Amino acid sequence: MERIWAVKAEGSCPASLESFDCSNPHKGTEPVLASCPSMQASQQHRSSVMASRLYRQIKQEVEPEPYWFPQLPPIDPSLCYSDSSHEFHFTVESSNENFCTLESSSANGSYNAYNSTSLVGFSPNGSPTSQQDSQSYPSDLHHSPDNNGGSPISGSCVTDDVSDLRDKLKELETVMLGPDSDVIDSKTSPEMGTWRLVTDAISRGDLKQVLVFCAKAMSDNDLLMAQWLMDELRRMVSVSGEPIQRLGAYMLEGLVARLASSGSSIYKALRCKEPKSADLLSYMHILYEVCPYLKFGYMSANGAIAEAMKDEDRVHIIDFQIAQGSQWITLIQAFAARPGGPPYIRITGIDDSTSAYARGGGLNIVGKRLSKLARYFKVPFEFHAAAMSGCEVQREHLQVRPGEALAVNFAFMLHHMPDESVSTENHRDRLLRLVKSLSPKVVTLVEQESNTNTAPFFARFLETLNYYTAMFESIDVTLPREHKERIDVEQQCLARDVVNIIACEGAERVERHELLGKWRSRFRMAGFTPYPLSSLVNATIKTLLENYCDRYRLEERDGALYLGWMNRDLVASCAWK
Repeated sequence: MERIWAVKAEGSCPASLESFDCSNPHKGTEPVLASCPSMQASQQHRSSVMASRLYRQIKQEVEPEPYWFPQLPPIDPSLCYSDSSHEFHFTVESSNENFCTLESSSANGSYNAYNSTSLVGFSPNGSPTSQQDSQSYPSDLHHSPDNNGGSPISGSCVTDDVSDLRDKLKELETVMLGPDSDVIDSKTSPEMGTWRLVTDAISRGDLKQVLVFCAKAMSDNDLLMAQWLMDELRRMVSVSGEPIQRLGAYMLEGLVARLASSGSSIYKALRCKEPKSADLLSYMHILYEVCPYLKFGYMSANGAIAEAMKDEDRVHIIDFQIAQGSQWITLIQAFAARPGGPPYIRITGIDDSTSAYARGGGLNIVGKRLSKLARYFKVPFEFHAAAMSGCEVQREHLQVRPGEALAVNFAFMLHHMPDESVSTENHRDRLLRLVKSLSPKVVTLVEQESNTNTAPFFARFLETLNYYTAMFESIDVTLPREHKERIDVEQQCLARDVVNIIACEGAERVERHELLGKWRSRFRMAGFTPYPLSSLVNATIKTLLENYCDRYRLEERDGALYLGWMNRDLVASCAWK
C-alpha cells in the first residue's frame, strides 16, 4: 500500500477549478508553458499554492468539528537519525497485527473519552494486549456486535479511516499535478517537506526515526499525525525482534498511554513481579546476573564503604532502597574475612511497597536472608526494617546510635525523589541535608547517567530513546531474543520505567534521572565533600567486566566511575563524606 501523504508541488495547474478538465489535466497549458519560462515558473508556484490549499481543505473535511489540530511545523533535519548502524529495513505491509490496544482518551475533551481502566498484558505471540476492567461507550461511537474485543472499530479517535485520507490526497495529487510529478520544494511548502520526511522514514523501515516523528507530533499537539504514526509503528515493533524493535514496543506503549492520559495506571500494572514458581529467581535478579550495571553500582559502593569502615568495630549502614538486599551479600563476606575479625553490623533497610513485588513479600524477607548469611559467616548482625517511602523518612526512623560508624547508601534511589520542580518540599535535597546532619563517614551514590528530570517531553523522549537503545543492545548480547526470561526481564523491569518517563507528568512521573554533574551540585549544597574511590575498587570492577562483552567500558573521571556501553555512559558511581 502506498503511504503518500505529501501533495507534490511540481507540474502544472489551471488558473481555476471551474475551467479544469479532469480528463486531461494538462490540456491548454503546454504551449504557453513551453514558450514562456517566466510564465512556467509562475504557474508552478500557483500549483504549489493551490495544492497546499486543497490539502488543507481535505484535511479540514476529514476532521470532525469542533476539533482542531495544529499543523505540524517543519522538522529540523538535525533531528533525523542517520546512523547506519540503527537503520532497520522491514516490510511495512507484512503485518496487520496491532501492538497497542489501549483506549485513547483524554479528560480535556479534545477527543472521545472511554470510561475504562486499561491493564497491559502480553499475548503468546509477544504482542501486548489491553485488558479492560469495564467498558462504556458514548452512543455516537462506531461500535459493532462483531467487535468482541470491546474496543471501538476505528483505531483512531480522529477519523474512521486514515487510509481513506491518504487515498484522497493521492487522488488530488495525481489530478492536480500529473502522474509523473515526484519532487517537492520544501522551501515553497514546508508542510509538504515534513510529510515527505515522514513517509521516507516509513518506507525505509527506519523505526527509530518514525518514533521521533511520532513524539514530535505529540509534542506539537498534532494528534492526527500522531495517531497515523502510531498505526504505522504497530506494524514495525516486536517484543522478540531487534533491540530497537523491542524498545520501540515499549516506547510506543508509552506514547499511547500519554495520548490516553493513562500513563500512571499502566506504570503500576507493569511493576516488576516475582515469578510464580518459587524455584525461579526474580526478574530483577536475572537482570542483575546478565548485565553488569547493578553489580557495578553495588561493588563500587561496597568498596567505598569497606574502605571507610576498615578500622571500625561497630558499623551502621542505612540503605535507602534495599530492594532484595543483594548488595550486602558481598560486603558481609568481605567483613567476615577482615583481619582481626568482623565488626558488628547493623543495617537499616528502607523501602516502600513497590519493591515488595520483586521480593514477593515485605522487608522481613530481606532481614531473614541477610541474618542467615551473617550467621553462616559468623558476623554479628542486626537488621532494622523501615517500610516507607524516602519522602516519609525522618531522623527518628533511622535509629542512629552513639558509637556506631555510619554509612549511607543511595543506590538507584534518589532519582525517585521529587525535587523543587515537582514539590515545594523538595525531598531530593531534604534527604541529603538530613543525612549530612547525621555526620556519616561515607555516603555512596549510584545513579543512571541520564537527563530526564526537568526536560520537556520531546527532549526527554529523545534522551530515553538513546539511553535505553544502549541498554537493550547490551542485553541482546547476553540473552537470546527468543529467550522467555529476556522478554520477562525487559517487560517487567525496564518497560515500566520507559512508560513512566514518556507517559507521566508531575508527581506521577517518578523516574526523574539527573546527570552526575547535577548530583554533585546537590551534594555540595548539602555540605558534602568528595570521597575518592580507591584504586583497589577500580581494579576489582575491571576484573568483573572481563566476564562480559568487550563493548562495555569503564572510565574514571573527576573522582567518579562511569560504566557505559560503547560510547554511551549508562551508570555513574561516586562517594561523599
